[in-house]
Amino acid sequence: MTPNRFEPSRAHRLSSSAAHRPDEASFPAVPEQNFHVRRITLIALLVAAIVLPCVYVAAMALSDLHTREADATDVTLRTVRVAEEHALKVFDMNETLNARIIDLTAGLDDEGISARETEIHEKLRTMGGGYPQVAAVSIFGHEGALLASSRYYPSPVLSIRERDDFMGIRAGQQLEHVSKVMTGHVTGEQVFNMGVARKAADGSFAGLVSIALRPSYFDAFYRELLGGSDRTPMIMTLVRTDGAVLAHFPRNPREPAVMAAHSPFAEAVAQGRRAGVVRMRSNVDDDDLIVAFRHIGSYPVYVLCGYRTSAIRAAWYRRLSVLILSMFTPSIALWCVIWLSLRRLGAEEEAWERWQAEASMRRSIESAYRQSRKMEALGTLVGSVAHDFNNLLMILSANVQIARRRGVTGLDRELSAMERALKSGQSLTRQLLGVARKQPLRTETLSLERWLPTCRELLRASLGAKVSLVIDPGVDTWPMRVDIAELELALINIAVNARDAMANGGRFMVRATNIVFRREDGFPLIGDFVQLSLEDTGVGMAPDILARAFEPLFTTKPKGMGTGLGLPQVFAFCESSGGLAAIDSAVGAGTSVRLYLPRATGEPEAAGPVETGAGESGASHGLRILLVEDNEEVAAGTEALLQMMGHQVTCVFNADTALRLFDDAHAKQVSTGEPLPFDVVLSDIHMPGAMNGIDLAEAVLAFDTRLPVILVTGYAEELDRARHVDVRVLSKPFDIRLLEQMLEAIQHDLAQSGTDPATTHPAQ
Repeated sequence: MTPNRFEPSRAHRLSSSAAHRPDEASFPAVPEQNFHVRRITLIALLVAAIVLPCVYVAAMALSDLHTREADATDVTLRTVRVAEEHALKVFDMNETLNARIIDLTAGLDDEGISARETEIHEKLRTMGGGYPQVAAVSIFGHEGALLASSRYYPSPVLSIRERDDFMGIRAGQQLEHVSKVMTGHVTGEQVFNMGVARKAADGSFAGLVSIALRPSYFDAFYRELLGGSDRTPMIMTLVRTDGAVLAHFPRNPREPAVMAAHSPFAEAVAQGRRAGVVRMRSNVDDDDLIVAFRHIGSYPVYVLCGYRTSAIRAAWYRRLSVLILSMFTPSIALWCVIWLSLRRLGAEEEAWERWQAEASMRRSIESAYRQSRKMEALGTLVGSVAHDFNNLLMILSANVQIARRRGVTGLDRELSAMERALKSGQSLTRQLLGVARKQPLRTETLSLERWLPTCRELLRASLGAKVSLVIDPGVDTWPMRVDIAELELALINIAVNARDAMANGGRFMVRATNIVFRREDGFPLIGDFVQLSLEDTGVGMAPDILARAFEPLFTTKPKGMGTGLGLPQVFAFCESSGGLAAIDSAVGAGTSVRLYLPRATGEPEAAGPVETGAGESGASHGLRILLVEDNEEVAAGTEALLQMMGHQVTCVFNADTALRLFDDAHAKQVSTGEPLPFDVVLSDIHMPGAMNGIDLAEAVLAFDTRLPVILVTGYAEELDRARHVDVRVLSKPFDIRLLEQMLEAIQHDLAQSGTDPATTHPAQ
């Protein structure tokens, strides 16, 4: 699980809610800084400074593109008109020339033309020789044989019987009056022919008069028309209505002889349009074009003028780059100024938050100091009361156990009631000591991933049937070192409060996550922690109640329903564990309590039953116990119980007297070799006199007797000191069965070491 980083703003809120707030009147009022509005204003300016130039550039670019396309369309329309007029003059001249040749051969059949070939050749050469576009003028017979030509005399033997234009004209097809581009039979060069049928006297087909035109002539004209350069952005094409290309400029070595059959131009021709403008992808030039086309007179030919859109866009891109450069250069400077203003605002906000964090921490420290003084005074009072109350509970518990062990009949109901009262009193004492920071903690390393699911039934019992429970132990949650019993009590206290806040039902969620606090976060804690969040969907708390939520003895519940020690116990437990508790709530929005518990460095400890070994030792003899207890009634009850367990008990009322007994016994042991008269020491820690129980334990262990020592206490600070001494510790109030298990374990150890009290120390 990746640990969360802590946001400073949240740190301010948590640190102020985790401790009691001081009197706000003691702090000067500070004007609020509305960084959000200022940031939104700067961001709006930045957006406007970016969007407006972009919109302007986009509008100008779009307008410029449309203007360039409109200009290109106008140019193609003007140019195609010129090309149409030129082609029409050429074709009309050819039509006139064909008519003169028809008149020349009127009344002559094929034999007659062949007989007058010399005369006809000269006249054909004279008529066709003055036109650069004319490659040859030829006369063919009714079977396609060449009869006369302007290029050759005598005419070579050849026939165009199988040629498309001959067959088409003979069949009466208008299209074939202008042939496709081919290699001429007569001229031997690339030409296309304009042919006219010769008629016999009876009106039948008598042959063909054909004028071969050079496509190169049209190419040269189009070159001059478009500016005399092969790199022109425009193209010119002379094409038949079926798409066959007659002439084209600029030439492409791989250009096809026919235009695409399903192009927009082909569709316009199919619709019978004589002129217009289309956009199309040309298969001849392999480019996108704006094409203006016009039909040439009554001939099956169109002339096309196209403008390459790639050339339009290239010029448009150049214009756009200049526009962008001129527009965005000052805009970038403005963006930089606004961006620097945003950074400065961020630094100012960060400095403000640091100041707020420092002020919040100062308030928290002052509040914590006052709370600490209050808790110190309360702890002193509670400690004294709890110690005396624990003694009363111990007296009552011992006597109940005595009654149970003696098998008193007819009092089971009364004894059970007393035991329930004992448990309630022990719980109350534990809460009081916890709030006063005097509750001893038995810490161990705990894995929440394994432990939290086991608490489901415990929490369900505390929440009731109307509240649904959701537990999310997280993934790879760090282990932590806590007192499991105190943690369970904290969860129960929070769950009970959540149940009371959700009278009509709701949801209670428990979540565990890792979190890291840094020094710059402004939070009272630093380091790695596990955050245990407990959230409900209840009615929530008003701000004035939230401010006192952790205050001891403060409760909003009806009389008899709450002690005001639940949340204070939670807060005290977290602080005693080295962490912190925080609470957030709002009316109608539920309550969230977060426990921050420090990460443990070791691995979780395996939970298992305490192996006393008493059943395996076979030891049946009691121990000789030195009981040190200043309260006579506690001493009497404990002594009676120990004797009922089969142990011999020597009772003294303070540590000074006990130490004198050990001094005398040790001196006697040194002089006579007689062993010590005790097998174990059971002592209270808090006693009147010069020494307490810990001092006594240290003195006993100093004799190098390895005598087992059991200390009993109800104070956390005494327990912390006792942990540094090689002794066993019982926290008041304790269960007599726990003491019995400890004594059985000691008895087992003595039997294993061969120092059975029955053999080594005979009864006296």
